[in-house]
Amino acid sequence: MSPDQLLAEPVTSLPTLRSAVTGLPAYVPGRRSAGADMAALASNESHYEPLPAATAAVAEAAGRMNRYPDMAAVELRERLARQLGVTAAEVAVGPGSVGVLQQIITGLCDAGDEVVFGWRSFEAYPILVELAGARPVRVPLDDAEGHDLDAMAAAVTGRTKVILLCTPNNPTGVPISHDRLEAFLQSVRSDVLVVIDEAYVEYADAGSGPDSLALYRRYPNVCILRTFSKAYGLAGLRVGYAITTAAIAEGLRRTAVPFAVSALAQKAAVASLDAGEEMAARVSAVKQERVRMAGELEAQGWKLQPSQGNFLWIRADDQLLARLVDAFDAAGILVRAYQGDGVRITVADPDSNNRVLRLLAAHVPLASL
Repeated sequence: MSPDQLLAEPVTSLPTLRSAVTGLPAYVPGRRSAGADMAALASNESHYEPLPAATAAVAEAAGRMNRYPDMAAVELRERLARQLGVTAAEVAVGPGSVGVLQQIITGLCDAGDEVVFGWRSFEAYPILVELAGARPVRVPLDDAEGHDLDAMAAAVTGRTKVILLCTPNNPTGVPISHDRLEAFLQSVRSDVLVVIDEAYVEYADAGSGPDSLALYRRYPNVCILRTFSKAYGLAGLRVGYAITTAAIAEGLRRTAVPFAVSALAQKAAVASLDAGEEMAARVSAVKQERVRMAGELEAQGWKLQPSQGNFLWIRADDQLLARLVDAFDAAGILVRAYQGDGVRITVADPDSNNRVLRLLAAHVPLASL
């Protein structure tokens, strides 16, 4: 057959994506700010600029961008180990906590295995599970917008490999108490990995949630997941970590994309840990604003669950949700809407927060009055 004949042959098929990929829901990020007058309150980012020490570390490391980063992230893992009272072998680092979570699910789940989590919770959970060929098992939250641990325990089967517990929960802000979580761990098989996702733990009041490190030391099937994207203000650099047994941590490092955490991210994370007092002062200011906003909204007539994250959650049906989103858009305020559930509003600087309070004062639902 001549080349001309080959070119004339009709194309009968093209490469196709896996069905698991074509059927995935798209992850919906918080919308981006498009102008100086926009209040970007949709992504739970820190409204503070990076800590000065982190900025200086990035500037110093930038001169070596021609070199690959330390794939094992030894300096960062050792620094985390000292701070948390574990060994570096028990620390796995990845591109944000969501990157580490993907390593966890990839490392533990075969096709058809199950991952149990509360819903609504972090939107990436079902996406990562389905991408791995596993089956997401969504357990509805309880009436207080928190995890229904009894129902989650009942949802565990012989195919369950991982349980995801987001505390404080995103987007509702409700934590899981230490005693409730320990009772839950006592009821779960020891071969099921229980991931305590603490992306917002720095914003939680002392004693409101679990002492996850104490639970990890007592229950080897616990894995703690944290990030530098929120309180530490490094969302743009992508670095998170897990605390887990040395064997699982080694497996997570094997499943990681090579060199996924840049040298700039590693250096900025170490510098941010070293600037802990400054970071804590920023967190304290956000917590004070959270309390102020919640108090004023409740006085207006809104019904809120106490949030332990850097955000507030308003439960809203689709009609109220559409009205709120339109009003926020018209006012130049970006918030995160969850169809059928509600709206999440990041707590930011006082001026932005006051704009939110003024808007919501004009849109209190009649049922709350």
